[in-house]
Amino acid sequence: MNPPQELPRSIQSSWYVFMKSFSELRPDLYRYCRHLTRSPWDAEDLAQDALARAFVTLGQMMGEAPPNPRAWLFRVASNLWIDRVRRERRERPLEGDVSSASSAIDPRGAREAAGTLLGQLSPQERAAVVLKDVFDLTLEETAETLSTTVGAVKTALHRARGKLVERAAEEVSAPAPAVLDAFCAAFNAGDIDGLAKLLLDTVSVEVVGATTQYGPEAAKRTVLFGMLFGVERLADGDPTTGMDARFIQGILAIPPRVEARAYRGGWVLLHWYTHRDGEAVRALTRIDVDDDRVAHLQNYFFTPDMIAEICSELGLPSRSNGYSWCVPKA
Repeated sequence: MNPPQELPRSIQSSWYVFMKSFSELRPDLYRYCRHLTRSPWDAEDLAQDALARAFVTLGQMMGEAPPNPRAWLFRVASNLWIDRVRRERRERPLEGDVSSASSAIDPRGAREAAGTLLGQLSPQERAAVVLKDVFDLTLEETAETLSTTVGAVKTALHRARGKLVERAAEEVSAPAPAVLDAFCAAFNAGDIDGLAKLLLDTVSVEVVGATTQYGPEAAKRTVLFGMLFGVERLADGDPTTGMDARFIQGILAIPPRVEARAYRGGWVLLHWYTHRDGEAVRALTRIDVDDDRVAHLQNYFFTPDMIAEICSELGLPSRSNGYSWCVPKA
């Protein structure tokens, strides 16, 4: 049975209202997830998953909004993260160190292992430290957020504070994959067909938090086209982009350029946009490679907190696009 045609429109409208209502909490949510995961990429993934779970949960709360929305979002993110860590630990091989085990779970694990303390802290310990010491929640609020007791929080804090020793970030030891150079060359030439040829037939191409397309043709029609030529709509102030006008002031209708930069043991593509007062990074892209072709592409455009953090680490100027990616149809 096919769903009613008005269902997708209704869901999109509800999601838009939800995101608009919780937009002020997005920076804190990202920052909380960042402290938990110790990785900007994993933090954005966790924040997106937490928002999706919160959206579904809110629809099941019989019209009752949470009394403390920030603490509620933190609880949703905490539960997701604790479950994820427990699951990954169960799946780890019995032998081998933390970094090799992480790599077996996630191909990106080796790049992020140097920035995580999961090997030293239990999930509850890390969450307790972040909530109490970073966000200054009381012991009672921390216990409520973690669905535990004040005594358990005190114990977790005592244990955790003796373990918190950060490790240095990894340096990139290998050159950028050739497909990244080819991607940058095709992108900067405006060659959308050339970009599509770099994609595997089974590729997934994602604008994080907005849409995912499968296969080269679908990606070419939507995501790749938007990455290359969407700046024209921004410069025209097209209201259907969903972006607040303050985010696109001064942007020029000049196609963006991309360049590959080493970052945290891996590679990231920076999307430089031209403004009346100069260039700035407005988006990032990560690419997973399989046999010299693109197997998975993630474009980060509506993720201002992560973009700002990474550009700050790299010493680069950045601009925000906000969080909103659509305006629901009437």
